[in-house]
Amino acid sequence: MTEPEETTADDGGPREAPSAASQLFDLRTIIAVLLGGYGIVLTIMGAFFVDEAQLAKAAGIDINLWTGIVMLVVAALFVLWARLRTLVPPGPPH
Repeated sequence: MTEPEETTADDGGPREAPSAASQLFDLRTIIAVLLGGYGIVLTIMGAFFVDEAQLAKAAGIDINLWTGIVMLVVAALFVLWARLRTLVPPGPPH
């Protein structure tokens, strides 16, 4: 009796472990890094460098702070998505 394959790709072939390069250059990872970087900058600017004139223009809402927080949440979701659904290179043709 043979051992069954642990996981299979969509085409029914054996699934290979994703390489570090394919995960590093995954578009979801790049988007997460960019959104995270801009989110950090906006959160810091909104938390520490806001003045009354900016708040008056935005109807009393600290737009930089809230936009930065939302961008950080979206970046975390992209990272979670990339971790849970890793890229799988196609297997050799049959």
